[in-house]
Amino acid sequence: MKSVSRRKFLQISSATFAAAATIGPVNYLSKGSKLIADDKLQKGIHKIPTFCNLCFWKCGAIATVKDGTLWKIEGNPLDPLSNGRLCPRGTGGVGAYSDPTRLKYPLIRTGSRGSESWKIVTWDEALGFIADKLNKIKAEHGPEAVAFFAHGIGGNFMKHLFKAYGTPHIFAPSFAQCRGPREVGFELTFGDPIGSPERTDIENTKCMALIGSHLGENMHNSQVQELSKAIENGASIIVVDPRFSIIAGKAKFYLPVKPGTDIALLHAWANVMIKENLYDKDFVSNFGFGFEQFVAEVSQYTPEMAYTETGIEPQVIVDSARELARSKPASFIHPGRHVTWYGDDAQRSRAIALVNALLGNWYHKGAFFKPVKMQVPPYPYPEYPEASQPRADNPDRIYNWADEEEGLPTGIRDATITGKPYPIKSWVVYATNLMNALPNQEETQKAINNLDLMVTVDVIPSEIAGWSDVVLPESTYLERFDDLNISPFKIPFVGIRQPIVSSPDDQKPNYWIAKKLSEKLGLTNYFPWNNIEDYLKTRIESAGLSFAELKENGIILGSKKPIYIEDGLEYNFKTPSGKVEFYSPQLADKGLDPIPKYIKPDEPPAGFMRLLFGRVPVHTFGSTQSNPILRDMIDENEVWINNDIVRQNGLNNGDYIRLRNQDGVVSNKVKVKATERIRTDCVYMAHGFGHQSKALFNTYQKGASDSQLVTRYKTDKLMGGTGMNVNFVTIVREA
Repeated sequence: MKSVSRRKFLQISSATFAAAATIGPVNYLSKGSKLIADDKLQKGIHKIPTFCNLCFWKCGAIATVKDGTLWKIEGNPLDPLSNGRLCPRGTGGVGAYSDPTRLKYPLIRTGSRGSESWKIVTWDEALGFIADKLNKIKAEHGPEAVAFFAHGIGGNFMKHLFKAYGTPHIFAPSFAQCRGPREVGFELTFGDPIGSPERTDIENTKCMALIGSHLGENMHNSQVQELSKAIENGASIIVVDPRFSIIAGKAKFYLPVKPGTDIALLHAWANVMIKENLYDKDFVSNFGFGFEQFVAEVSQYTPEMAYTETGIEPQVIVDSARELARSKPASFIHPGRHVTWYGDDAQRSRAIALVNALLGNWYHKGAFFKPVKMQVPPYPYPEYPEASQPRADNPDRIYNWADEEEGLPTGIRDATITGKPYPIKSWVVYATNLMNALPNQEETQKAINNLDLMVTVDVIPSEIAGWSDVVLPESTYLERFDDLNISPFKIPFVGIRQPIVSSPDDQKPNYWIAKKLSEKLGLTNYFPWNNIEDYLKTRIESAGLSFAELKENGIILGSKKPIYIEDGLEYNFKTPSGKVEFYSPQLADKGLDPIPKYIKPDEPPAGFMRLLFGRVPVHTFGSTQSNPILRDMIDENEVWINNDIVRQNGLNNGDYIRLRNQDGVVSNKVKVKATERIRTDCVYMAHGFGHQSKALFNTYQKGASDSQLVTRYKTDKLMGGTGMNVNFVTIVREA
């Protein structure tokens, strides 16, 4: 496309209009925001409960509509996840409605993929186009030739549709590109994954260690609230991070670890606890398996040995290990969230789990509780058809601990490129920007160009939408019902998301899209409910609960259940041995290390630094930068560079530079944050900025995209996750 002004980036030709229509800045509020619940309630102030969609925490919220216009969003005091308070993203959710870059109409591509050129069509035309392509693919290649990608609870109905279609290829990048290694590491050790929300009892802890986990920057609402309580109660904090993060400012011990050396530090902590008899001997004796082999392995990881690898002084290693052990079992190492770093991530997470096992903290107050969940039956759907071919993303089960419910997106990308073990002909993507979620954008583009059909369902025109054949505009979470929230937590509960205002243009909710598409695919028997409220009511009333009460309050709480050993809970380790496995026969049987081993990280080339990335508290990945409220708080990222490196390059704080990675990829310009709060061998930037979609005109190329620079990755041998902190960058001076 030709270059155009920042206020008019995307020209869309339409068969129904003589002139081209433009996606650009529009005052969406000019149509008004009619209250869904009752047209008669337009005047005055009305409160409607829902739950937030600004991140996966799904906090209970209450939206206020004033004279028919969405006014504000607050926490629901009944909800155990929000406790009546929302994070900055949640309160800024109002901006999701008024975002001027929102997709308004169904679109079909007219130019080449990636050109962001489409024509406006009706919903019937768009869904008919998709159905014709999917039916043809199914007839020629089988249903397994289609892959569906989703992020968040909003994808449930689309996921149901594609399971009914017959494909086994359902993917959630949140596993292989984010939290998967910690789930595998803890499940191999304790027999249970961490789950989401995390089962960490921060508010009652006496000591907590954070390894590359940036609470306060990574704004998980209830965890941050609990962290405040823990600090108020005198809990000590240990932070292990190459960067002095916000939470490091609250720490008793800050360990500026060399990136990639965490296992050496963890084993050194274990070494100290064992040699000084600081571990929970009763717990290990009664519930441990393979402890002798573990002792033999970590005996070589003295604080002095770990110092040569990590750069952390031996006495600091000893003192911080003692600090953790002193408060056991009400002390723990946080498992983290985004933990796909170096390619040995499941083993690193297992090393974290093993130090926690030494503390005897499983199911203990102040450490890891046992989550409980409201028992709400699923909707009585027909059985899904069985796939006639094995999954293509993990052929021959190379990665034994890959989650088949969430899949390996890079594995299906490889299959799409090579056609092996069989062709993949269509991707359907719901609310996840694969262009930025997956490492190596060039490989993603190459795969898409091999497809017969590429579909995106989203609220905003993200980068992946620009590579799609069909783009379907979804209603925001403020304009729709969704599936029930029955997340496991400290107390069982069920929450409802319901519409607050109507969609401003021709956007539709995900359940409507799924049901309408099922009609064109001949799958109506999988959507027997008349409307979404029938579906929700059936599920709620089958659990013996009141649908009217749920709609009125937004939350129904269940009865409290024991979640700690202190409450009378009993251990149940679902490992093959029935115990905590310090030595894993499962891994040994597969030719993998039964106890984690430290592997030296690759060193950066001369003049390069390791690229690290994370989050800011007011944005969710790369999906909120166009939200006008949140954008006003942070509209571009910075790159943290140590002052010594800044001076060596003749730069000053606030200068603009570009970064070039080891493969020659150069970033957008980005502002320098000169600081002593980061090691000299790495740089850091917030993820999700530097958007390349011209349709996102208010955030286009604002800041730099870490995703562009992540051209290399290392695949985890256990679960197939993608370690992405293996890229190096150097500074390119701006003219």
